[in-house]
Amino acid sequence: MWQRCIGILLVGGLLAACSTEPRMPEPSFDDIDAAGKAAREMQAALKDELMAAMQAGGPEAAIAVCSERAPAIARQVSDQSGYEVSRTALRTRNDANAPDAWEAEGLEIFEAALASGASPSVMERSEIVRTEEGGAEFRWMKPILMDEPCTVCHGTQVNEGLQASIASLYPDDEATGFEVGQLRGAFSVRKVVELE
Repeated sequence: MWQRCIGILLVGGLLAACSTEPRMPEPSFDDIDAAGKAAREMQAALKDELMAAMQAGGPEAAIAVCSERAPAIARQVSDQSGYEVSRTALRTRNDANAPDAWEAEGLEIFEAALASGASPSVMERSEIVRTEEGGAEFRWMKPILMDEPCTVCHGTQVNEGLQASIASLYPDDEATGFEVGQLRGAFSVRKVVELE
């Protein structure tokens, strides 16, 4: 594995040396900390509402939380933090959460790391990237793993009636068939940054 990483770093270094593009700076610790905090706030708020809905109305009520409340929670945390917070996955339920190229690459990196036995608690990805418009963005991701309560709607044995309700809201759903501990997706955080 180290040889492969060193080879990639060497190729990247050679490409950077030949490029006229200035090297992008490393993300600041402040941005990384703020991104993690925003993701944890979104996770906690969403989990609280999902658990309350499950207790009050079962899985059907939880679907409504994901459909209606999750985007509102993301907007609220984004407005409060100043960082755009969202969730994404390689297998989405809601097409609006489909990953862009940077996120898809990060999800594949997380999957490979998990497969090699890396601890998910230490996994995250951060980078300053050039935007298509020529500006720059801070980007950050942290994996979301399948947890036992999530198997009701995302697991390998979703109730047929519940599956029908999910399909009525999400006809292109790809987010079932997961087992506990698998990569379900990731929190994704971004913010425009000014380069000096």
